[in-house]
Amino acid sequence: MNAHLQNAQPEAYVLDDQQAIGHIAVQIPGATAIFRRHKLDFCCGGQVSLAQAASEKGLDVVAVMRELAVIQRTDEPVEHESPETLIDHILERYHAVHREQLPELIRMARRVEAVHRDHPLVPTGLADLLEEAEQDLLSHMMKEENILFPMFKAGGNPFVSQPIGVMRAEHTQHGEMLEQLMHLCNNASPPQGACNTWRALYAGIAQLHDDLINHIHLENNILFSHFEASAQAPGKSACCGSCG
Repeated sequence: MNAHLQNAQPEAYVLDDQQAIGHIAVQIPGATAIFRRHKLDFCCGGQVSLAQAASEKGLDVVAVMRELAVIQRTDEPVEHESPETLIDHILERYHAVHREQLPELIRMARRVEAVHRDHPLVPTGLADLLEEAEQDLLSHMMKEENILFPMFKAGGNPFVSQPIGVMRAEHTQHGEMLEQLMHLCNNASPPQGACNTWRALYAGIAQLHDDLINHIHLENNILFSHFEASAQAPGKSACCGSCG
């Protein structure tokens, strides 16, 4: 049997059960967590096809492929959606995904730093930086989920620019973190001969980088701008009522 699944976008990576499991681990960020859960060796045994690896473990390869297909992510245009729909998209596509991405990246970074500590290109300190990024992002997303997004869904208010300004400042810090992250891991380019875990780690970091950039773009340039413009619209006063 040669199972075959493809993401909806024509240029998307095509998943095939005859591909080496190590290759899939690199091509689909997040696949390593699925392989670990099923006890599929994608590192030292990564040259074996997914079909063979699943068969040897008594697993249904089609079921495993369905799990992998779920985490293949697409980025349909959402710029012209309503603010409510855009918020829901951000929560599902970015907030939930960041919460998935970071623990697995931290785990792989710890392993790479430990196993390859004598390699001249080992990204020493990468796991610590990712842990710091995780804490910052979790705090940031909770503020949006508990304060800012409910405010938006209620229609905003004349003072909404103040919390938006805080979020924009934190976005700038996230951008600085991404620059540091990419510098530390050589722009997510693994060294020649790197093991599958190292390669999967860098593929995941590249995905995190792209996801966070797109996430910030949707908020800064579309969602936030909508409510800032509404707060400054003619006829809306920013006065608190105590000045007249």
